[in-house]
Amino acid sequence: MMNPGDYTFLFALGMIFAFLDSYGIGANDVSNSFGAAVGSGALNLKQAVFIASICEFLGAFLMGSSTADTIKGGLIDVTLFKDQPELLMLAMVCALVGSSTWVLFASSRGLPVSTTHAIVGAITGAGIGGFGLGAVKWSGIGTIVLSWLISPLIAGIVTAIIFLFTRFVILKHTNSLERGLIAIPFYFAVTIAINVFYIIFKGSPGLSISKLPIGGIIGISFGVAFLVYLWCNFFLKVYLRRKLVGEEPLKWYHAFYVRFVSTRSHPADLEDVSAAEKNGKLGETGVESDGSVNSGLAALEDKPLTMFQKLKKKAFHGLNQDINANTEEVDNLHDKATRYDPKTEQLFCTLQVLTACFSSFAHGSNDVANAIGPLTTIYYVWQHGMVDMSGTAPVPAWILAYGGIAIDIGLLTYGYRVMATLGNNICFVSPSRGFSLSLGTSLTVLTCSKLGLPVSTTHCITGATTSVGIVSGGGVKSVNWKILGLIASSWVFTLPAAGVVSGLLFALIINSPHKM
Repeated sequence: MMNPGDYTFLFALGMIFAFLDSYGIGANDVSNSFGAAVGSGALNLKQAVFIASICEFLGAFLMGSSTADTIKGGLIDVTLFKDQPELLMLAMVCALVGSSTWVLFASSRGLPVSTTHAIVGAITGAGIGGFGLGAVKWSGIGTIVLSWLISPLIAGIVTAIIFLFTRFVILKHTNSLERGLIAIPFYFAVTIAINVFYIIFKGSPGLSISKLPIGGIIGISFGVAFLVYLWCNFFLKVYLRRKLVGEEPLKWYHAFYVRFVSTRSHPADLEDVSAAEKNGKLGETGVESDGSVNSGLAALEDKPLTMFQKLKKKAFHGLNQDINANTEEVDNLHDKATRYDPKTEQLFCTLQVLTACFSSFAHGSNDVANAIGPLTTIYYVWQHGMVDMSGTAPVPAWILAYGGIAIDIGLLTYGYRVMATLGNNICFVSPSRGFSLSLGTSLTVLTCSKLGLPVSTTHCITGATTSVGIVSGGGVKSVNWKILGLIASSWVFTLPAAGVVSGLLFALIINSPHKM
């Protein structure tokens, strides 16, 4: 008979492998939210990682509870573990081992896999390895598999609608910039309304905001959206017009009080004068000065790094990668895509970043369950000495935070590998395209997350990206079907690979000789 606090080593192992699994989620799925933003040039890699770290953590901590419940008790029959709850702890540890092993392996190879697939396969494999096929709730597996097929289709359709509307209303016209300036407040208002609605509707584990009546949620959403519309109409639109049409050298923070900023001339003349002065000074110093600079740089490069500098370089190695280094094949693919007015595209940069944040927030709320669901089960059994038969035990806030932090670390140190695969290799991504696919993806993920259905963000973003590539002007020739085949192959191997590792490990341990 298990007592509370027994098998602490299993709880410790669960903590370790839950961290590794969450780390792998951050390393592998970061491209789902911000790959397009970096690929289109709206953000650089460092900016994307910084913003994504905040959004992923907040999504995991504030909105990750309900999906964790689905992963935790909806895949295998927990009644089989009623008399031996410690076996459920062991099964969840093995599941985390199987999932984290495959996800980290795939991440090291730059393969974008579904972390949802990995944990589903791992938990299923542990159930089969211990009790046979009867341990698995196949109806639940069937529902999840169905969502895998439906989610990229829905995300693709939603994305196509958003982009086609943008294309025919704004992008394809000769006065697209003027049309875009008129439409941009509406785009911001609609995006914010959707964001606020889903955040309130989904709710937070620690608050009761989701219990508000639907009319109240809609009212709050439209109220916030109206305020954003007013700000965009009276400030942002003026800022964009002066910056893009007037080409004034305004800073980003001028957007908040642009009506009080005096007209600024373009600094071209000043730059020419500065360049002339600089050339004059270089003429005075001559070749010897250049040579001394080069020798000084060489000396700095030869200087050995301190231990702190080595650790810093290693820790931030992932931030110094160029994910937009295209091959000739990818460049040829991008050349087939229809291009639109660059200044009009710039209107969508801020919107793309906003929707990428929304998508990242949605990703954190959905995919944190993949690691913390099993950990929550382990913690509950360790704490109470029995199985949670009701499946309604709340997910502790510290576990949500733990998973969120691990996701951020994985994103920071290893996320660039998969981002390089998905960032811009499927099709040409511009800010307007990136905005459309990010919003379409996040709508699909958050809706399914609210329903407790653990959809794959990888499938959603892939379906959305493929869709926007097809409908953006170049047709099927604008899509890299070779890389899509590689991605599809990684999806096929994910579930059985994680399941085999988990199932074999669990079966080996429970069937091994025991000391009497």
